Amino acid sequence: MASKRTFKRDLNRMIFDVVEECFSVQLYNESKTEATNKLIDEAVEFRNNMTEKIHAAKTKQAFKVLHAEVEDAAVDFTHKINGLH
Repeated sequence: MASKRTFKRDLNRMIFDVVEECFSVQLYNESKTEATNKLIDEAVEFRNNMTEKIHAAKTKQAFKVLHAEVEDAAVDFTHKINGLH
C-alpha cells in the first residue's frame, strides 16, 4: 500500500492532467469553454472530496476502496475529455 503522501500526489497529478487537457481543448476550440470549465470544476471538487477521504482513511481496506474510486474517476474523466474533441 502506498503512503498517504504518494496517494495524494498521484491524485493531484491526475487532476492536473485533466485540467491541462481541458485548457488544451479550450485553446483549440473556444466554443468548448463552458463544457471544459464545468469539467475542471468537477475535477477540483472530486480532488477536494478525495483529499478529505484520504485524511480520514485509517485501514488498508479503506485505501483499497479509495484507490478503486480514483481509478473509476480517472476513466470517467478520460471519457468526458474524449467526448469534448
